[in-house]
Amino acid sequence: MTDARRRVPRTDALLADPRLAEAAGRLGRTLVRRAVAEAQRRVRAGALAPEEAADAAVAALPRNATSLRPVVNATGVVVHTNLGRAPLSAAATEALRAASGPTDVEFDLSDGRRARRGRGASAALAAAVPNAEAVHLVNNNAAALVLAATALAAGREILISRGELVEIGDGFRLPELLESTGARLVEVGTTNRTHLDDYARAVGPGTGLVLKVHPSNFLTTGFVSSVPVARLATLGVPLVHDIGSGLLRPHPALPDEPDAATSLDQGADLVTASADKLLGGPQAGLLLGRRDLVERLRTHPLARALRVDKLTLAALEATLLGPRPPVERALAAREADLAARARTLAAGLAERGVAAEAVSSEARVGGGGAPGVTLPSAAVALPAALAGPLRAGAPAVVGRVHGDRLLLDLRTVPEEDDARLLAAVLATVTAPPPEEA
Repeated sequence: MTDARRRVPRTDALLADPRLAEAAGRLGRTLVRRAVAEAQRRVRAGALAPEEAADAAVAALPRNATSLRPVVNATGVVVHTNLGRAPLSAAATEALRAASGPTDVEFDLSDGRRARRGRGASAALAAAVPNAEAVHLVNNNAAALVLAATALAAGREILISRGELVEIGDGFRLPELLESTGARLVEVGTTNRTHLDDYARAVGPGTGLVLKVHPSNFLTTGFVSSVPVARLATLGVPLVHDIGSGLLRPHPALPDEPDAATSLDQGADLVTASADKLLGGPQAGLLLGRRDLVERLRTHPLARALRVDKLTLAALEATLLGPRPPVERALAAREADLAARARTLAAGLAERGVAAEAVSSEARVGGGGAPGVTLPSAAVALPAALAGPLRAGAPAVVGRVHGDRLLLDLRTVPEEDDARLLAAVLATVTAPPPEEA
């Protein structure tokens, strides 16, 4: 046995270090012991002096007790699914903290009796879309569709255009999702063209509902046609409109994106949508529409399995009632303001010897919304070789590589995070190379 092996600090001695003892109470002993074990391994390998083990273990501790790491989204994709979709507003984040302990989520503090779960969030959603007779919340939009199909069409038929049989991401396909509910899909029309007569000929005694799906993550052009909501509403059977990305009202930057209020005005009986996309809230599925249909869904046994937790309710209510969430701010950002920020950041980096340049850019909506829309933007261009080191930093910075340059698009970086972004880049370019084990 080498001298280094004999001198490896004991685990109990390292855990007695006040810094590690404090971290055990904050992070848990599992994560602290893991950092200690790694420090001991490095001592055994001769890469670390025994007296440095405690310091190394402290330096290796995570900031919190989750493997999820905060990321600066500089990709230019406003709703980035792989980065958690919509970033929450400060109001929603504060609401999460308020709801983290015991709350009155199903309790009326005035009379001490049980109350309707999520009444605050539901009231906020109803106020945001006043032409909805009733609303209900589930844990995502796919759940909203499953609940609607189960409650309204299990053992019956769902009419849907062939051009709207979409894959919704991660290999999940809408036809398979709907068929799992026990409903029978009746495909109408063709891939590129569907007419009202196609639906009308298929409607019969076994029809449970007509489903219109916004194909939000792709575009079809050329010799194409689909049937608008107002005409489908004349068929005399329940019409469910999956608008997807979660706009509650029309948005000037997204004129072709469907919204809940307009769809209901045009005759949809039920609208489903995501809360964590263009609405800018936490993951949830929204159901809005006719009171009798929403009540059937709310009281269906499956609704219990799909209900949202108190944290989601709190964050969604704060999103609906609070200030503009980051998604809305990113969509509304002016190109001139973004360009000015890019010039300031690039100049600050150049002064410190970093090869940086302010350039124009094109951002995207993302999250399966408005696929044909580009948002004029501005970015800081860096050498492409920095992409990996920036992703490994704290916080991680994720941009997009274009040719031989890494673009940090500022449309998806809140202005208040500019100093954080600057510091992250500087820390990356000045950091020493990692030690070899």
